Amino acid sequence: MAKKTVATLQTSSKRLTKAMKMVKSPKTGAYTFVESVMTPEEVNDWLAKQK
Repeated sequence: MAKKTVATLQTSSKRLTKAMKMVKSPKTGAYTFVESVMTPEEVNDWLAKQK
């Protein structure tokens, strides 16, 4: 399960996007949120990665 782009951040001339996804813990089975700030082109690759 993943949430797509949550917010778009502008810093100087570089566009950055903050993305979040839910990751299930193998030990407890609970879900945690992992978030990262990256360029918009990297978002789909980051969300597709299994963690």
